[in-house]
Amino acid sequence: MLSPAFEERFRKITFGVPWNLFLLTLGSWLIAFSVKAIAVPHGLLTGGMSGFALLVYYIVGGLTPGEWYFLLNVPVFVLGWVFISRRFFFYSLYGMVVSALFLDMITYTVPIKDVWLAVLACGGILGVGVGLTLRTLGSTGGSDILAVICKEKLNLSISTFEFWFNFLIFLAGFAWLEPSIMLYSIAMTFVIAVSIDYVMKMFGERDMVIIVTDHPEEIVNGIFAKLDRGVTLLEGRGGYTGERKQVVMTMVSGFQIKRLEEVVYTVDPDAFTIMGSGFRVLGRGFSARKVY
Repeated sequence: MLSPAFEERFRKITFGVPWNLFLLTLGSWLIAFSVKAIAVPHGLLTGGMSGFALLVYYIVGGLTPGEWYFLLNVPVFVLGWVFISRRFFFYSLYGMVVSALFLDMITYTVPIKDVWLAVLACGGILGVGVGLTLRTLGSTGGSDILAVICKEKLNLSISTFEFWFNFLIFLAGFAWLEPSIMLYSIAMTFVIAVSIDYVMKMFGERDMVIIVTDHPEEIVNGIFAKLDRGVTLLEGRGGYTGERKQVVMTMVSGFQIKRLEEVVYTVDPDAFTIMGSGFRVLGRGFSARKVY
């Protein structure tokens, strides 16, 4: 069971340089490994800038996938220097450089013969790598930087930009590569998306809890003492009885749900409790706003 003090210290660590560089390095290695050791041997096409680099590599050749990845990122980083924060720029520059180096350093090929197994393995590993980099204050460059620029300047959501960027890559892939390979690659993008979502939610899930009780003060004091979480008291009125009472609202991590239940039902066994997912929570005691 994680204490609030430990969670606070961990949040401070996540904004430190060593932690962000560690996650960027690990995520970049996983991305490069999945691309070079699994995707390339089977001719699969990934999304993002790595997918764009693979497409150029398959069609043009000449350079290695890592060299194409680095070369295609150069104009993107020129735009990034102009339009995004220096912190995000330098973290992303580091992520892009180590990704390109790993793409050239990795020579191992995973001995998978079945294409569907390759799709699952590559999609899962790549998705975990991307998920780790998204939990940092940077990225691995490429389409992520373009997505952030469009978000800041055109109010276009990152997910929307990524969708259309990948759509154009796969559209070009159908024109140059075998349709069966492209269909396998599209299936792999769904595996990647599921893996990214799992990694993003693994340590960040939050739950909003609304408690309707006749003993709000005792429950509030219990939350302060046992969970060290903030509480908001809402003024409520029963729809049938018209009776007015205070409603307790709080946000807790997934690890604290059972402790909150003990606090509530020890005080008031008849309390009415509503719990709902609140994955994106910004504010003191939870995640800070990510500034690009």
